[in-house]
Amino acid sequence: MATPILKKRDDMSGDVTDIQRVALVHDFLLDVRGAERVFEELCEIWPQGDIFTTIYDERGTEGRFAQRNVRSSFLQKLHPTARNFRTLLPLYPAAIESFDLSGYDLVVSSSSAWAHAVRCGDAVHVSYCHNPFRYAWSEHDATLERRDPISRAVLRAMFDRWRQWDRAAAQRPARYVANSAVTQQRIADYFGRDSEIVHPPVDVDRFCPSPGELGQHYAIVSELMSHKQIGVAIEAFNRLRRPLVIIGDGPAARRLQRQAGPTVKLLGRVSDAVVERTLETARAVIVTAVEEFGISAVEAQAAGRPVIARGAGGVLETVIEGETGHFWSGGPDELARAVLEFDDAAIDPKACRAQAARFSGERFRQSMIGTVRAAIAQQSIAGDGSPVLSRSWTATAAPVPMARRSRQALATAGLIGRAVRDPHR
Repeated sequence: MATPILKKRDDMSGDVTDIQRVALVHDFLLDVRGAERVFEELCEIWPQGDIFTTIYDERGTEGRFAQRNVRSSFLQKLHPTARNFRTLLPLYPAAIESFDLSGYDLVVSSSSAWAHAVRCGDAVHVSYCHNPFRYAWSEHDATLERRDPISRAVLRAMFDRWRQWDRAAAQRPARYVANSAVTQQRIADYFGRDSEIVHPPVDVDRFCPSPGELGQHYAIVSELMSHKQIGVAIEAFNRLRRPLVIIGDGPAARRLQRQAGPTVKLLGRVSDAVVERTLETARAVIVTAVEEFGISAVEAQAAGRPVIARGAGGVLETVIEGETGHFWSGGPDELARAVLEFDDAAIDPKACRAQAARFSGERFRQSMIGTVRAAIAQQSIAGDGSPVLSRSWTATAAPVPMARRSRQALATAGLIGRAVRDPHR
């Protein structure tokens, strides 16, 4: 069995961007956020690759993948949207495992939840991890605390099963790539796997520092989720009575709209042009959450504007205290104090641009190509098609029952047909 695998790896020893049988996997493609922009860059590296995702919305993703061969799972039959797709949470393990990618030579997944669990057979699988599924891991306790006792008990049981499945599934990729030091540590803690850091790409050239006078507003670009803590900024700016523009959408939108005072505007999801203009003329961009990376902080600097960020997580890798921004910690009072104390006029837009340039798309592409090349060589050394794991890990519980029960229920409902298989076979 080892000989044909080694032969296939030898055939892949040239330019890894020329490999023909490539599968690109993303959790879901319903809208365009930071993770989708990263995935789009991966698609540019391998334009010949087929795309696999659990659910797909061509309009929601602005047609960015319309010219590609996109395969969605059986969940597509339920017509989920960006607003309600989270209600299908128990079904995603079965959905991602329904894809049969064993006929591909290379699989590159982009995962913040379940894409890393795709089954690939002997293919070399490199997984770019934005974050292990936050609600089952880093946000587990906070998520349960927000629920009533009955739903808390149901969610706790589901998350326990999810963790068992996730730990075992995390042993499938040949190599992990983390988007930041925070994510790297979580991959080690939760999955028992080593990883290397490749920061996400930022389209720096989208932005141009404003040649004229700046506005008086501050800005936030973020998903409106509970863990983003946007309410902290709204409360601070209600007290300051300074203008705050919030761009983004999500489950917390209505609650935040009710909280917003007269100086706070929630624009919802807007075009790239509006994002660019808002950032380029802002006094500063506010970051309230502890982000794994935080693309909006880099985009702000690309626009020549400083960042006032909670001093933890990915911003420690992207923002320079006193040169391109300012760190704070605490709640609304501390944020309000940081805004008052920070002299945004003293920040040099050229310094912000120079810092943002460290996270260009070209650097990302070269790093990912090098990582894939190393993964192919690593798996060739294994000789049996299995990943060479850098840490020892023993499964304490089989992950199969969760996915199997989901598949059985869906088959009964007529939602599952035959598994998607590689068209090249």
